[in-house]
Amino acid sequence: MTITSVLPIWQAVQERFHKMVKALPEEDLNLKLGNSSIGGLISHNAEVEFMFAEWFFGRPKPQADDAAYTTLSELVDLLTASNENLIAAMRELPEDAWHVSVESSFGTSTPLEAVGRLMYHTGIHAGQISLIQKNAVRSEAL
Repeated sequence: MTITSVLPIWQAVQERFHKMVKALPEEDLNLKLGNSSIGGLISHNAEVEFMFAEWFFGRPKPQADDAAYTTLSELVDLLTASNENLIAAMRELPEDAWHVSVESSFGTSTPLEAVGRLMYHTGIHAGQISLIQKNAVRSEAL
């Protein structure tokens, strides 16, 4: 029952985030405010999804590669892979495990709470990306 309630909400958040990312101009990936770049935030978001799938759902992280993920296409593929991995982990989780607290380096949460944290996390970074696009200094072509 939990997966049938959580999954549509998760997918709605992800669809909006992925649509926003896919619409980014390639040249905006390097825009920064402080230490945060748009490309870095996208990559970070995917990595956190992989970590949460492992920590709270028991799904091992896929074999790491050393790719830099510098193009929009590569970042979209990374987001797709992390989303698919997390959805598979959610589907594999037994119903009675959704409400059992799990210890992690980020503290204790149930898998259900962890999904809520991920949705919040995605929303925060979507806002940061918009803020960077609005306020970052763009280099002018010479």
